[in-house]
Amino acid sequence: MNKRKKIRHKIKEKAKQVITANTLMKNCRRMWPYVKPYFGRAILGVLLTIPVGALDGVIAMFLKPFMDKVMVDKQPHFSALIPFLIVAFTVVQGALIYASNYMNTWVAQKITIGVKRKLYEKLLSMDTSYFDKHNSGEILFRYSNDAENASNGLVNNLKQFIAKTCSSISLVCVLLYNSWQLALIAVLILGIFVYPMQVVRKKMKEILTKTVGNLSYIVTIYNETFSGNRTIRSFTLEETFKKRFHDVTDMSFSLAMRMVKGTNWLSPVMHVIMSIGVALVIGCGSYLILSGKITSGNFVAFIAALMMLYTPLKSVGNNYVSIQNSFLAIDRIFEILDLQPGLKDKEETLELKEIRKGISFENVSFGYNKNRTVLKDINLEIPRGQTCALVGNSGGGKTTVSSLIPRLYDIQQGSIKIDDTDIRDFSQISLRKQIAMVFQDNFLFSGTIKENILLGNPNISDEGIWDALKSACLYDFVKGLPDGINTQIGERGILLSGGQKQRLAIARAFVKNAPIVILDEATSALDTKSEKVVQEALDNLMKNRTVIVIAHRLSTIQNADKIVVINDGQIIESGKHEELLKLNGAYASLYSMQFKK
Repeated sequence: MNKRKKIRHKIKEKAKQVITANTLMKNCRRMWPYVKPYFGRAILGVLLTIPVGALDGVIAMFLKPFMDKVMVDKQPHFSALIPFLIVAFTVVQGALIYASNYMNTWVAQKITIGVKRKLYEKLLSMDTSYFDKHNSGEILFRYSNDAENASNGLVNNLKQFIAKTCSSISLVCVLLYNSWQLALIAVLILGIFVYPMQVVRKKMKEILTKTVGNLSYIVTIYNETFSGNRTIRSFTLEETFKKRFHDVTDMSFSLAMRMVKGTNWLSPVMHVIMSIGVALVIGCGSYLILSGKITSGNFVAFIAALMMLYTPLKSVGNNYVSIQNSFLAIDRIFEILDLQPGLKDKEETLELKEIRKGISFENVSFGYNKNRTVLKDINLEIPRGQTCALVGNSGGGKTTVSSLIPRLYDIQQGSIKIDDTDIRDFSQISLRKQIAMVFQDNFLFSGTIKENILLGNPNISDEGIWDALKSACLYDFVKGLPDGINTQIGERGILLSGGQKQRLAIARAFVKNAPIVILDEATSALDTKSEKVVQEALDNLMKNRTVIVIAHRLSTIQNADKIVVINDGQIIESGKHEELLKLNGAYASLYSMQFKK
């Protein structure tokens, strides 16, 4: 039960409040820029729906002369003409339906593409902290599925609304033409339909938003199962994940049944209301026929038009759910588009083109949230061309220091400067172009070796790629592959070993040729043999560059120009290897623990 409560809590956190009618109208207006480029085709698609709906009334209207001229007056020439005209109009209606569907689908897909592109641009603009707070399932669902639901739903619902409106107007005209008395009864019954729809709308709000949160959580579980499949196997977590998935699908079932209980009564209620309307019309119509106020043809045409008018309303529950989903998706889209990244460039920024002096931290304090400070009053100088190694206990803030230099996060106090200029004065793009990073777990993209290296510098030649592979100690391996640099490496480089992944990431950093290099425990996850090869590649990368090394194995940083010990967010020691050993402090303790026989 506790697990199910946790899942409910997660789903509730994802679920947002459903918007008001005014906000819905506002968001529809905001969709205009995405509709505008295709407005001509959209209008054409809308115009095609008008005769589609209007022809319903024409077909119903033909029943009056058929009844009066053929069934009552026995005029033979009408018996062949009326069916032919009905078929002809139906063929025309079918052709218009096809053209309308094609045009509206074309417009819907174009709008969807436009919205998806805008959402993806927004996703790329979000800072690192945004991805820290949102899981992959939520991002996939909101940035992809919502665009589909909003655009397709908007166009399809608009098409259906116009077609049904035109159909309803033409059918009401047929009703009025044949008997205004019966038409009055039919329209009054039609007005009764509004109240159940309002009741359903209120019930749908909470269920729809929770359903969205539940679906995004299911996507997250699939992603975690895919990415963490080895961990699941090695820790025998199959039953745990199975139970988790069963819990969330039980929640999905519960929400689906709540939706059925909350909305599916609408269609049978509409059916009952419609049958009452038809019964009243038949009763009153019989009286009007017997009193001679209307003919049998009038009555048959009226009943046919009434059935065509009422029938779509029997399934209004399902359509209403679809409409609410579309509007809710539009609201979620603009929630995202209204987000502003926490990291922004200033209105007037400087371009960082080279490093002349070095990097300095001046009284820097930082925390990922307001309740916990990770770094406290950090002061550090890293001259150009020197290597600075950061060591210390786990969670002490070493990786945080390296993340602040390329401005993946903004500090709360103090300043980080390059050549005596605060990095916040530089544009983020120009700053990060001067920095190459090699992580402990480097992300490689699906594709070829060449494509992954080109991410560091898209203008590098094949010769430059091979030079980078030589420097990264990967040349012989790649040369021996049947497809060489055009070898596919699989998603996240799954076809490569850990050491090969690291060296490919180093080759990518080589072609970037940035003056600042950040190495975040780049060898800590490797075995001794792989570490030696990767360390040789790293030594090549570090030549003539300003380097920040985060190291767990102290043997790799003994020759650093400066070693900084960071514990609990504070610098407690700084100096060269020999100097720190003489102090017999924190660094000496770490060193003795690692090299103790």
